Amino acid sequence: MTGFGRATVTGKNLSIAVELKTVNNRFLDVNLRLGSEVQQLESTIKRLIGNRLSRGRVDVNLNYDRTEEVAFELNRPVINGFLAAMRQMKHEFSLTGDPDLNVIAKLPNVFSTKKEEPSEEFLAGIETAFTLALDDLEKMRDKEGEMLESVLEGNLSSIEQYLEPIKAEATNIADEHRVRLNKRIGDMLAKSEAQIEVDQQRLAQEVAYLADRSDISEEIDRLTTHIEHFRTIIKETRDVGKRLDFLTQELNREANTITSKTNNMIVKENALAIKSEIEKIREQVQNVE
Repeated sequence: MTGFGRATVTGKNLSIAVELKTVNNRFLDVNLRLGSEVQQLESTIKRLIGNRLSRGRVDVNLNYDRTEEVAFELNRPVINGFLAAMRQMKHEFSLTGDPDLNVIAKLPNVFSTKKEEPSEEFLAGIETAFTLALDDLEKMRDKEGEMLESVLEGNLSSIEQYLEPIKAEATNIADEHRVRLNKRIGDMLAKSEAQIEVDQQRLAQEVAYLADRSDISEEIDRLTTHIEHFRTIIKETRDVGKRLDFLTQELNREANTITSKTNNMIVKENALAIKSEIEKIREQVQNVE
């Protein structure tokens, strides 16, 4: 689901700002880039996000300032090399004088920031900032979820409406097979000069066989059950998306079976309308956490 969350934490020696942006994705994909100073926090940050989110691409923007005194380290190999070169130059060319401290201080990379472990205050500030940003993000996603629930409920209601004429026609399918089979037999007999008596018992057996193959009552029952289950799941708050994905596939499977089992145009047209609603549902559940 799409969303945006922001939080800022300030302390005596620090200021931390976190921004989280999420877009739709079937899986959780955290896009996190950290400077070398806080690289060790990557697993902690991903854990914090993973504990709250299960789907979506998450873009993380972390900015911080640490106002405590910064310590520097001397790049001793550079200084030693420079002094050795100066002594050699002094000896070879019979020069006098000593190296100037200001010149040494201006050498490239002669100083480097001393690497220090992040303080407990800083680590706690990072965790607090991400927790607050996730809270802010979830508020926005909750609002989107409420709108999405309303859309999905509308799709389910449409499926139920299309299912009613299918239920009404389901009982007529056997009669349609009987009429169609009698018509075919009549057409064949009309073209034949021989007088053939139709075995009504055999005809009834064939009609029963075809009716059984085209019986859609089980598919109708399963569609109804899946719709009820779908409504139950969308009221829950965790791990909903993947279960709705699965149920959407099952809804589509039953609609396909109904379409393939009969030539009844009322059934086919309404089954195709149901498939259209299921496709709308499939697009929407990709957004569900």
